[in-house]
Amino acid sequence: MKIGELAQRSGLTAHTLRYYEKIGLLSYAQRDAGGQRRYDDSVLVWLAFIGRLKASGMPLQTMLEYAALREAGPQTEAQRLQLLSEHRLQVQARLAQLQDCLQMLDRKILGYTHTLQRMPQYDHSLPTRQQRPLAKRSAKTR
Repeated sequence: MKIGELAQRSGLTAHTLRYYEKIGLLSYAQRDAGGQRRYDDSVLVWLAFIGRLKASGMPLQTMLEYAALREAGPQTEAQRLQLLSEHRLQVQARLAQLQDCLQMLDRKILGYTHTLQRMPQYDHSLPTRQQRPLAKRSAKTR
């Protein structure tokens, strides 16, 4: 497939695909007689994988390291496993943090829901806040 079709099928732009190729995240594409890039379907699997790495917060530098190890062949599987395992721990920690945030939001929303059920005019009955007068400063001479 040509780069336009790959862009359409992957959801990425042709510019992004060229950039990924330039930095080494995507292997150089074979070229046809006219010099246009030609990709096979296997690149879609790779692009989906790096899309998940990106979505999970893996830094670009780590993705590039993983891509280089992948290009180096099967002898790098232990190193790739290590990279992915470390990233998995980071994702788990982030998920735990997000779960705590979600629980806090749920509690806050529940509190507002109960308050609004008890007092439908709540927002309209709040007293207006008065501003404290600014403290007067004495001018200092230098």
